Amino acid sequence: MAKRSQTTELGCIACEELSQVGAGKEGWLVDDPNLLCALDTHALALANRSLILVLGWSDSDGHRIKIVPDLSPIEAEHITAIEWLVFDEIRVVVAGTSCGYLLIYSLGGHLIHKQLIYPGRILKIRVRGTKRDLTQDASSEESMLHRWFQETHTQFWDQKPKKRDLEAPETPYGRLPFQLWNVSKYGSCADAAITGTMPPPLMELQSSQRYYCAVTIGEDAVISAFRLSEDKSRSLVGAILSKVVPATFSTIASFSKLIWRSEQTSPRKSDVKPQPFARASPLTCLKDHPRKGEKLTLSPSGTLAAITDSLGRILLLDTQALVVVRLWKGYRDACCLFMEMLVNRDTTAPSSSYYEPVKSDYCLCLAIHAPRKGIIEIWQMRTGPRLRIIQCVKGAKILQPTYRFGSSMTSPYVPLEVFLLNGDSGQISVLNRTLN
Repeated sequence: MAKRSQTTELGCIACEELSQVGAGKEGWLVDDPNLLCALDTHALALANRSLILVLGWSDSDGHRIKIVPDLSPIEAEHITAIEWLVFDEIRVVVAGTSCGYLLIYSLGGHLIHKQLIYPGRILKIRVRGTKRDLTQDASSEESMLHRWFQETHTQFWDQKPKKRDLEAPETPYGRLPFQLWNVSKYGSCADAAITGTMPPPLMELQSSQRYYCAVTIGEDAVISAFRLSEDKSRSLVGAILSKVVPATFSTIASFSKLIWRSEQTSPRKSDVKPQPFARASPLTCLKDHPRKGEKLTLSPSGTLAAITDSLGRILLLDTQALVVVRLWKGYRDACCLFMEMLVNRDTTAPSSSYYEPVKSDYCLCLAIHAPRKGIIEIWQMRTGPRLRIIQCVKGAKILQPTYRFGSSMTSPYVPLEVFLLNGDSGQISVLNRTLN
């Protein structure tokens, strides 16, 4: 009996345009620190220092788009972060730059929004949301994108979009509200995430502040945790809390310069006055020289974080108790992503009846890509066994689609999946979520 495949091929992104981001060289996908990747369900965005390439791989969405942002040559400005932002039928690409600008582009390559966040490098963009955020008011990003969508789709087919002054203090569709915190107390940060809300300090139960927990990793402290506070009376998250930290907060507040800044970076002069920092109170930190924190991956609920370090270890952190609950060793250069699998599902139902799995059928797992071993391992959370080992070629990369807002309440549950991109062939596959 033939062995069943553990991945399913979806398509291929191989094309001539890939050479513009370094394809054709051995290890181009994983060895270039300036190459950034962001995945949507049917398209991949690749970016180097000055170019964004959007490639579709499905038959219905096999488009190719080249975006060349207008960057400052005087400041040697370059692209430092990239992500998708998806609301129903609206899909846009979000980029961050070394000068602290947030850029939002349409899939036609047009600049929708440009805004200075903080005069320093944006390290990462995170998008998070809840699965059932449908009855709440629209976030600031969603409202802005809907205004842009309505305006562009009321134009005639041959009418070019209006050219606007995006350098003006107020952009055409309004400025996005955001909050800044400085969490550099324990040194510079390599990665960070806001895990969710947290209760106020013991003596501040009637406080006018809202509180969030942030976890950071870096060179001086492998793991640090902070309580972030924000004034309720002028909070940008009035509608955000009702959606349990979705796009507005985690898309905007999880940028590196919205959470932390490196003390070695000197702010450049700008026409826009930087927003003052809100209070960030340190909770705990783990220092273990010479170990350094490298990458941080957050579970969908924000209650678990997988952290890789420079000594080849992977730490599973309970972000509510701020305790390491599991440790793996011998995984240098590893990459981790959370996923959901069908484990121990009841199969007693008649084979003739069609069954659509629901959320409770899935089990949270952690996919660990160990490039030096040439394998992907899938471990059941929190303390479960290793469920699967998948062989993968050298130069491959695991990716995960960004969160999509606006799913229908009646639509089938879409589990968290992990995709595998083969840098040599351009083939994209998805890891099978059924345990054979």
